[in-house]
Amino acid sequence: MPDATSATTPPTVRPIVPFLTLGDQPHLLGLRCRTCGATYLKSGRVGCGKCGEAGNFDELALSTHGTLWAYSIVHQSAPGIPVPYVTAVIDLPEHVSVRCTLVDVEPDPGKLPFGMPVEMFTKKVRTDKEGRDVIAFFFRPRGTNNG
Repeated sequence: MPDATSATTPPTVRPIVPFLTLGDQPHLLGLRCRTCGATYLKSGRVGCGKCGEAGNFDELALSTHGTLWAYSIVHQSAPGIPVPYVTAVIDLPEHVSVRCTLVDVEPDPGKLPFGMPVEMFTKKVRTDKEGRDVIAFFFRPRGTNNG
């Protein structure tokens, strides 16, 4: 007879990148240099690229909103990936940029103004071989909560 608790246990999830924190308020994680204040996405960074200080970082939650800095409209991709889509660089208020897919926009340069306010959201993109939901982050124009 199956264990009754296993039927009610929610599926496990995992972020698609190590600098994405999931939960009630998903956000990206950053590292701020204590010496010069430079900010980076949390990764395996061991030293500051600005001042050279080694291992002197504070972890911080990055904003879930920013502005569109640059973009590219992708017209050719791997089989099974619908095109066109917009890949973008988003500037966050903490003076760090993140590459992402920009959604809920027309892939038309006339409708993608630089400096456009955007917001982050997360969604499941696939299931991994262990059966966990893989959660990715995306950005969309601020106020277009279609999710």
